[in-house]
Amino acid sequence: MILALDTATIVSSIALVQKDRLVAEITINTNKHHSELLMPHIADIFRLAKVDKKNLTGVAVSIGPGSFTGLRIGLATAKTLAYALSIPIVGVPTLEALAFGCLAPNAVISPLLDAQKGNVYQGLYHWQQGELTALKPPQVVPFDTALAQLIDAGRPAIVLGDAAVMYADKINSIESNVILAPPQMVLPRAANVAILGQRLLAQGRRDDVLTLEPYYIRRSEAEELWERRQARCDRL
Repeated sequence: MILALDTATIVSSIALVQKDRLVAEITINTNKHHSELLMPHIADIFRLAKVDKKNLTGVAVSIGPGSFTGLRIGLATAKTLAYALSIPIVGVPTLEALAFGCLAPNAVISPLLDAQKGNVYQGLYHWQQGELTALKPPQVVPFDTALAQLIDAGRPAIVLGDAAVMYADKINSIESNVILAPPQMVLPRAANVAILGQRLLAQGRRDDVLTLEPYYIRRSEAEELWERRQARCDRL
């Protein structure tokens, strides 16, 4: 049985999956911090599903891109569980997991997460012969650039993720091939992380519990600010 965590955005989601069967899932979309919700919900899901944590055979965790703080909390929790229970851990790319939850064989699927200052984390995927395939790796681009790229795709393009919700009015105001995913698909779900993680583990993938790190893509604002200050100091 696989426990999966997704805290890459404001959504807090955990799931239990066994042999491609979703056993239980708790997904909360509120303004509460992951530090308040995550551990109580892990205890709740074991209790409600009547599962002992000793039955876990692996932990899957969404590793980004996304919220720097959320990713750190989710990964620290997943690593602690994997280490304490001596079970394997596997990191699952956040944008891939989002796209995995949207089965639309004839469309480009574009997860969009807020990267601040008008930018988004964007990935491009499509379904090919029953498998989700990446068309373009995750990148940081201005939202308008991401939208223009999808309009030029020449086929239906489905957008999902918190940035898609943020810019919903703009997406819906233009007549184009770009479609906002429905509410049940638009935000992250740990069930997708769990199933992808289970497949990776079945393929023999194992991440190092000590060295697995979030996939940030860009540096934090604090790091960028420190670098600018350092550069000014060097010029003095």
